[in-house]
Amino acid sequence: MASADRKHVSSGSPYEAQFGFCRAVRVGNRIIVAGTGPIEPDGETTPGDAAAQAVRCCELIIAAIEELGGSAKDVVRTRMLLTDFSDQDAVGAVHARYFGGARPAATMAGVAWLCRREWKVEIEAEAVVEDA
Repeated sequence: MASADRKHVSSGSPYEAQFGFCRAVRVGNRIIVAGTGPIEPDGETTPGDAAAQAVRCCELIIAAIEELGGSAKDVVRTRMLLTDFSDQDAVGAVHARYFGGARPAATMAGVAWLCRREWKVEIEAEAVVEDA
């Protein structure tokens, strides 16, 4: 598919320019959302526990998907990366709140670190938008 067929969304994360990526890309009816950390509009990390950070990640993901013509119900795959095993229930509950209606294939994995030491969670998603 030609690059003209791609649509990109930026969330303003300072890492997008630094690392050469965008928040989300739509190619055809697929929307792929990059690993999304808990970044506030001012570039600071969302304060609070893993659940609060997961809420912010989900809000950013859904905003990107909506900007590209989709919705949370179109999500077919998610990946949740956690730095602390004990946060799995809290992050899982947030995931269910935002994506439970779509019931995507999902993976939750523990990792040693994320881009910022204070990040407790990062989430990525993929959506398939039905043809109109």
